[in-house]
Amino acid sequence: MKEPVFPEGILSLNRSSDVSLAEQIYRGFREAVRKGLLSSGTRLPSTRRLATMLGVGRNTVNTAYDLLQAEGIVSIRTGAVPRIMEGLPLEGANFEKVKLVEGPGLSTRGMAMSCNLRGDGWAFRHGALQPGAPALGCFPYEDWARCMRRAARLERSPDLQYQNYTGLPSLKRQLSLHLAAERGVRAEPDQILITSSMQASLSLLSLVLADRGDVAWLEDPGYLGAKTAFHTAGMEIRPLAVDEHGANAAAMDVSDHSPKLIYVTPSHQYPLGVRMPLTRRLALLDTAGTSGATILEDDYDSEFLFSGRPVAALYGLADEGRVIYLGTFSKSLMPGLRIAYCVVPSKLIDPLTQFMRNMGCAANVQAQAALAQFMDGGSYQKHLKQIRQIYEERGALLVETLRQRLGNRVQVDIPTGNVQVTMVLRELIDDVALAKQMQEHGFAVSPLSNCYLGENSKSGLIIGFADATPVQIAQGVETLSNLLKEAGHETASP
Repeated sequence: MKEPVFPEGILSLNRSSDVSLAEQIYRGFREAVRKGLLSSGTRLPSTRRLATMLGVGRNTVNTAYDLLQAEGIVSIRTGAVPRIMEGLPLEGANFEKVKLVEGPGLSTRGMAMSCNLRGDGWAFRHGALQPGAPALGCFPYEDWARCMRRAARLERSPDLQYQNYTGLPSLKRQLSLHLAAERGVRAEPDQILITSSMQASLSLLSLVLADRGDVAWLEDPGYLGAKTAFHTAGMEIRPLAVDEHGANAAAMDVSDHSPKLIYVTPSHQYPLGVRMPLTRRLALLDTAGTSGATILEDDYDSEFLFSGRPVAALYGLADEGRVIYLGTFSKSLMPGLRIAYCVVPSKLIDPLTQFMRNMGCAANVQAQAALAQFMDGGSYQKHLKQIRQIYEERGALLVETLRQRLGNRVQVDIPTGNVQVTMVLRELIDDVALAKQMQEHGFAVSPLSNCYLGENSKSGLIIGFADATPVQIAQGVETLSNLLKEAGHETASP
């Protein structure tokens, strides 16, 4: 019988490569077919003969041939030598002349959902002084590990099946108790939906509650995650002015286009950090009532209050269904936990549950089970008590250092809570360029101007302190001072 054709140079094995020998054989034959070195119907060596020729094990060749057969390149039949598949289109010069059709581009929805609305200069990578970053060094890893080990015993639980898309009942019960005691939010466990992040909650609610072209009021300056969610839903975003008392809904004109959604951070405005007084809260509720709007109350850092008495959530002042309350564990525990929540009216439970099921946007079950145990055993409250004091000290140190080093060039207030401060520049300096320079030095601060919707923006930096050591604070402020000196010749008079 005539020996199978096996042209020189088809296979060249590199035994020191990280790529397996079977993979190299497979790739070699596939490339030979693509270049036309092996045409349709060509007989190949048997597995035994090829193994001898290459000095490899027969199982290695079997694996390579199996891969080639799976791709439809090689035909293997019992009692016959392997052959290149008859009628294979990938051969010779014809393949090189094939004009590949470009793949599909983004849809209108895809472009809206994939654009970056946080703007140039926003800190995405981790670094010192990053806004929103909690102190991972203070996290009670041992307590959490014990809860995770217990959660792993859910292996025979029906909770691991296709159910509880809106969250584990055990975690919902713990959250219901926690919110009632700490925030004056009284809700049944079924009204609490567990999501993977604040961004996920905002996107979920925007898509379900609003149609394209509906109006959303967003605090100006405000949270860019809400801006992204509203934009993705095709909403028309209108700036809701913020002053020293927070968002001022009474100054808005509702006669033209009434809002469908109103996003606010009344307990601690993001990013300016002011608190909305009761009169403003009542006025906001009145505006929402007369316009038929739903208020999205983002209580992102309610666990942290360094001074004064806590103000009850807006949710507790409103009629049923007027306010949806949102919270997250990203600041009090860690962002990597990927657990947030929202409290919704009873009438929205079923449609939102079905939407979450349709989208597959459920949070990890075992992480939820561990968190429920973490809260039930008192570890969560213990952790909050510890980090409140640490965060207060670090926030005060950052502000004191900024004031001492930069003086009247900046305006910055002692934080009453939160994990970051906003420093406003009194000079006309490009804060986006300044933030980029800080990031190049390892400090992941973000520009304040990116948070504004209109043209009347302020220049400044959003600076995190929760995960910052005294050394990092000193080095960061020193770096900032030097950069501001370098930018001094570009500073214009107001």
